[in-house]
Amino acid sequence: GAAVLRCLGSLLCLWALRLPAGPGAATRGLDVASYRERVRAMFYHAYEHYLESAFPYDELRPLTCDGQDTWGSFSLTLIDALDTLLILGNVSEFQRVVSVLQEGLDFDTDVNASVFETNIRVVGGLLSAHLLSRKAGVQVEAGWPCSGPLLRMAEEAARKLLPAFQTPTGMPYGTVNLLHGVNPGETPVTCTAGIGTFIVEFATLSHLTGDPVFEDVARKALKALWKNRSDIGLVGNHIDVITAKWVAQDAGIGAGVDSYFEYLVKGAILLQDKELMSMFLEYNKAIKNYTKFDDWYLWVQMYKGTVSMPVFQSLEAYWPGLQSLIGDVDNAMRTFLNYYTVWKQFGGLPEFYNIPQGYTVDKREGYPLRPELIESAMYLYRATRDPTLLELGRDAVESIEKISKVDCGFATIKDLRDHRLDNRMESFFLAETIKYLYLLFDPDNFIHNDGSNFDVVVTPYGECVLDAGGYIFNTEAHPIDPAALHCCRKRKEEQWEVEDLMREFYSLKKTKKFTLRRPSDPGEGESAEDPEDAKKAGEKRRENFKKSSHSLLSCPSQSFNSKLAVLGQVFLDNT
Repeated sequence: GAAVLRCLGSLLCLWALRLPAGPGAATRGLDVASYRERVRAMFYHAYEHYLESAFPYDELRPLTCDGQDTWGSFSLTLIDALDTLLILGNVSEFQRVVSVLQEGLDFDTDVNASVFETNIRVVGGLLSAHLLSRKAGVQVEAGWPCSGPLLRMAEEAARKLLPAFQTPTGMPYGTVNLLHGVNPGETPVTCTAGIGTFIVEFATLSHLTGDPVFEDVARKALKALWKNRSDIGLVGNHIDVITAKWVAQDAGIGAGVDSYFEYLVKGAILLQDKELMSMFLEYNKAIKNYTKFDDWYLWVQMYKGTVSMPVFQSLEAYWPGLQSLIGDVDNAMRTFLNYYTVWKQFGGLPEFYNIPQGYTVDKREGYPLRPELIESAMYLYRATRDPTLLELGRDAVESIEKISKVDCGFATIKDLRDHRLDNRMESFFLAETIKYLYLLFDPDNFIHNDGSNFDVVVTPYGECVLDAGGYIFNTEAHPIDPAALHCCRKRKEEQWEVEDLMREFYSLKKTKKFTLRRPSDPGEGESAEDPEDAKKAGEKRRENFKKSSHSLLSCPSQSFNSKLAVLGQVFLDNT
């Protein structure tokens, strides 16, 4: 527990945990640069065909070379691919897409949208692009990152989701109409992940805009799930958000639950929040006690702990990456290697895999080009430099190109047994799968910054350090710069400094017989406050404030050498 909380104190925990590797040890027999360029070519094959054949629809249909709306008519693939463009180094196309979105994105539409999907793809994608826009050469407005067109769009989209949270429990409905709010007769049954996957985006929004409502509703939903866990410490799959009764009582780490656990960890790191981390660690104990068998994770009944489904789902493959974020690298590698054996068996991960039988489950044989195993490989490679992880990346490139590539893009694999294809290319292929593959093969990407490089920007609240690394990926692989959350908060101490400066300014104006006045200025016949007295009063207030709060420049002591970006400052720990 102590080691985990020490990690929590650093935004760059992962890099502090990595193991030393000899020169060239990780790249034996594998041309990393060549695979990186192949991944780049895969991106453009998919992206250009989306633009030519599918835009402005949400997704490309690669077998018929046309488009379809899937999640609400947002030109979703364009939003999802935006930060990937910058990670690949394409600043000109990033700038062009930002202009296109500013002109064409409209959330005032009579569309029923998934609250979960709109948050992770649209709100997350816009927030990430907003925070990366200066790096991409976009001319940002005065006040950035506390203001900007992409931030306003993200806020507008998130506000459209807020009516879903107006329930007796604080747990949101799964669907909302963007124009009318929650439809009468909307089902109150929502999956666990659809309730607990908001804190990363919504807390970021609150910190940037100054409106606490987003973080407040996200926290309330997280705590409602925590409150309704079973006596043995597990949560189920679906719950009634009105009554808080569990409808589906299967407990596991996969579909329907997955990103709830992910956001407890990532929210804890992003917000330096020990309560969120302690919640996850309690869940982690119960998960190990009841669902873990031989480094596999099964599904169990949430109240009794008895096995209900001895299956591995492809969505569970994020788990080793999450384990690496809390420093549990050995267990993460063992589970990863189990999952990798399934990949090697089929050339992809089937949606469901029966562990005792060692084969696919009926009607769950497909692979829609999901990113989760590649995501875990990227995290674990940063932590260990184990060449096996690059081999998974190589296998993924070879499989996807061989099985899935068609003239108009990359198609979902309908059945891994005979390689039949489906006429769909999900937006997460460009947002996540390609991004994590590229980052696995690009160790020098700015996303992997260890804190040695950073930018200083001036905000309305003072200087702020950005782009120092420690990016937190949302569950759609949109990176959030944690330092940005400290750029836009006007603390009381800072507010008093501004007020005192203004008091001195107006007092000086009065002594020089200027007529400029403000409501709190002394009236006719009254004496102006002495500037020296104003200064002393301000110093006294600031001193009292300091005694009752942590220093702005406080930093948790670290037991390892690391550079970290905390509260908008860069620290070097030489202990």
